[in-house]
Amino acid sequence: MESRTKLVLLGTGTPNAEPWASGPSSAVIVDDRTYLVDFGAGVVRQCTKMFMQGMRQMNPRNLTVAFCTHLHSDHTTGLADLIFTPWVLTRQQPLKIYGPRGIRHMVNCITDAYREDINFRINGFEQANPVGYTTEVTEIDNGFIYKDDLVTVEAFTAVHGDSLKCLSYKFTTPDKVIVISGDTCPTPLMIEKAKGCDILLHEVYYARGLAQRQLHWQKYHSSVHTSSTDLGKMCCEIKPKLLVTYHRLYHTMMFNLDVNMMKIVKDREYRIMDEIKSVYDGAVSNGQDLDVYF
Repeated sequence: MESRTKLVLLGTGTPNAEPWASGPSSAVIVDDRTYLVDFGAGVVRQCTKMFMQGMRQMNPRNLTVAFCTHLHSDHTTGLADLIFTPWVLTRQQPLKIYGPRGIRHMVNCITDAYREDINFRINGFEQANPVGYTTEVTEIDNGFIYKDDLVTVEAFTAVHGDSLKCLSYKFTTPDKVIVISGDTCPTPLMIEKAKGCDILLHEVYYARGLAQRQLHWQKYHSSVHTSSTDLGKMCCEIKPKLLVTYHRLYHTMMFNLDVNMMKIVKDREYRIMDEIKSVYDGAVSNGQDLDVYF
């Protein structure tokens, strides 16, 4: 029997402009509905690629519910794209956005910045519908923050620095439990909330690579992100049916690399897997853009 629930990786990248990975974004698909988590650069075009490959749920017109883990630019630079491009493609209903404090201000500023475009499309020759660009924004905290007949979504605190409110999300569907970390260092709460889940999508950095960098970078990344070995140790307790990594930090000093950059990155990707496997013997996948898990 085919799974009713799928996890689609639209973007697995980081703040670096990596040519092999779009900005962080994923989609939980349940039956005919799509629920986005984060909206990094290129989000709508990534959805369109999946739609053109036969995943009808990823039609941009169906992008009507989205959740934001935090307001860092790599997770939100596609927000204008998500608000306006599906409208141009005739989305007929408001976009519902759930996220931490500050998301309403961000949405309002983006909408205001595009007033000329909105006016032109509605009142010009296009005669666009006056609803598809509008938004319904809900600022959330911990707890059960969304429910419909197919999914229940719980938000819980992630730790990614002291001054920024960050959230992880747990999706419970008729046949799956999927947890999406966003950016976070290891926390006991992640172990509690993700325990026994079907799929854990979690950020990670290459532990040995960070050890080779300057001390201030070591302090920063180890405080706000999760190393491969720590992720493996967490999963020994969580015991997910499948761990999928994304937002992998390779610590390669990308723009100082030569034509062998991809070879170096791939090597470090394997090493991340080796570090995880050194402490954890469960199923693990290094997620790539447009991968589908079910």
